Amino acid sequence: MAESNGKGRFSPFTRQLFVTVAIFFNTMGHGAGVGYVAVLSMQLQVPGALIQITPSVLSWIASMVGPSLVIGNFLSGPIMSRFGRKKAMYCVILPAMVGWFITILATTREELFVGKILQGISFGMVLPLRSCMLGEYLTPANRGPFMSTISLGQAAGITTAHIIGSFISWQMTGLVISFFFFISLIITIYSPESPSYLASKGRYDEAREAFRWLRGDGEEQELNNLIKLCLLAEKNKIELEILRRRGVMIRVAEAIKKPEFFKPIILMTHAFFLGQFSGAMALANYPTKVIGGLIGPEASVPFWMIFLDVQRLCSNMATIFIIGKVKRRTMMLSTGLLCVLSHVGIAGYMYLKKNGLLFYDAAWIPMLLLNLQIMSVGMGMVPMPNVLAGEVYPLEYRSICGSFSLVTSSFILFTSLKTFPSFLEAVGLHGTYVIYTLILAYSLSVVMYLLPETKGRTLQEIEDIFRGQPLLPEEMEVRKSLQKIHESRLSLRKSSIHSIDI
Repeated sequence: MAESNGKGRFSPFTRQLFVTVAIFFNTMGHGAGVGYVAVLSMQLQVPGALIQITPSVLSWIASMVGPSLVIGNFLSGPIMSRFGRKKAMYCVILPAMVGWFITILATTREELFVGKILQGISFGMVLPLRSCMLGEYLTPANRGPFMSTISLGQAAGITTAHIIGSFISWQMTGLVISFFFFISLIITIYSPESPSYLASKGRYDEAREAFRWLRGDGEEQELNNLIKLCLLAEKNKIELEILRRRGVMIRVAEAIKKPEFFKPIILMTHAFFLGQFSGAMALANYPTKVIGGLIGPEASVPFWMIFLDVQRLCSNMATIFIIGKVKRRTMMLSTGLLCVLSHVGIAGYMYLKKNGLLFYDAAWIPMLLLNLQIMSVGMGMVPMPNVLAGEVYPLEYRSICGSFSLVTSSFILFTSLKTFPSFLEAVGLHGTYVIYTLILAYSLSVVMYLLPETKGRTLQEIEDIFRGQPLLPEEMEVRKSLQKIHESRLSLRKSSIHSIDI
């Protein structure tokens, strides 16, 4: 890693962009894995396919990502802490590439399952890692815009898989997707290790070199603060060990009685229901059933699938600019109401059409309703729960809440993907949308009852709102002493609460 002083041919912005691209392509690969289920649906449920799969088998392939995410997430932390961010990235890429090669060469359903599980484990590992790496590699000015590439990469991956899978075989589509991880691997090889990780291991000279390669010479104060925090962590090692030995279960038992803990938990559980039952996952994994069911057998499913993917991508891009100007409650309520109304409209349209009660019908009516649904998904239902998860959880129990977020998101993801085909078979498309409407309306009511306005407020102010009153002076002193012990670790990790952005 030459020219560590940051005065070489490339500016710090260019170098930070370089390391961000590795995470972007990794995220894009996992997004493509979500969209790949639709490719399997179109190509393996036709006569003469190499592997014949039923709708039930397809639902298992799609939903296996949920449990796999949990496994990967709990593997990521120890690897990241012990071996560093760079080697952890290698561990993310390896199962993903192996999983895709197994999928490409598969001749049985079981091999498709194994490939999907490995991809899910890789996905679960990268969720905390990508936030941690971006937080540690980037300057504060670049952190917000560059971190928004996570949502863009996810949407771009889904769109790419749907486009490619509409023209070439599912095996070749999988091969193209595997190259996203190969590109991520090459960039990771030529990227530095995280300065925060190097400093935490006492490798201060290497930390300075990596920091200056990434940031240049203009942020020496942050570099000095980073090293001081690591030295403080060494001094507080005994206190940290005592806190760890208290055990997670004891801390949960204490926290469960506090409104600043259980209110955000209830809030975020219902926010995750909004995200997963908004129809985003159903359209990404089962577009033939939704689009074909709405328009009819004459519909050009590949065209409308790609059209809706591009619209979602544009909605995600618009959200980056809108979210900084609009209040959180306003954003959540407006997009939530739009999602509920679009579901009501689709359910009503399908019911009237099925029973021959429409006095006028045209293809633009269901597609308009579907476009409104996708707009609500891209601008609020999927990104907003991720934003709120980083704001409403209390600092003291943030790690516990982060684990809860992932487990809850994974369970809801698994449930929504596994039950969607069963709902279609039992009550039809209009009945499925009615069920989703009820879930969305209930969840949105709970979210709007519990959600305070968080925009422009500090994390402590948000925590005080959930508590119902600010901390007493003596409680504030205890909090400050605890923060001194925890501050070093929280500053080194800088990882946001990770929920599933799909």
